Amino acid sequence: MKLYRIKKSKIDNKGRGLYATKNIRSGTKIINYKGKIITNKQLDRSDKYDNGKPIYLFTLNNRYTLDGDFSWNIAGLVNHSCNPNSEYEGKGFKVWITAIKDIKQGEEITCDYGFSFDKDYKQFPCNCNSINCCGYIVQEVSRWRINKKFAMSNKKNLINNSR
Repeated sequence: MKLYRIKKSKIDNKGRGLYATKNIRSGTKIINYKGKIITNKQLDRSDKYDNGKPIYLFTLNNRYTLDGDFSWNIAGLVNHSCNPNSEYEGKGFKVWITAIKDIKQGEEITCDYGFSFDKDYKQFPCNCNSINCCGYIVQEVSRWRINKKFAMSNKKNLINNSR
């Protein structure tokens, strides 16, 4: 029996997600993230890989990247959460989605996409609704920057509204 099934996502309003078909223990490999191995030179030269489209890329090392943008890559349906229950784990040329905490049957399987904080961060809004969500798909170590910006803009609004 597979550990997951495809179902309408609560996180991605327009899309689907993977849901646990039974309780999954922390440390369990859930699904292999499949794709085509390309060189980083191919990545740089191709217009397929820009921030205007969904991105399903994993850097494997300083020469190769895994392109998972294929309909047969079921693991590509795992949605981002700021409070993920699994993570991407790579070894060699393979990437697995592995549980980092116990996942209950029926729970959506999620990962932190690990997007960097850059000038385009607002292009990727987050809908995970977790308590620590900053509103954008940004890696955990950078979320404080957005929270700080949000807090500062709220402070300015409070000052302006009190005048």
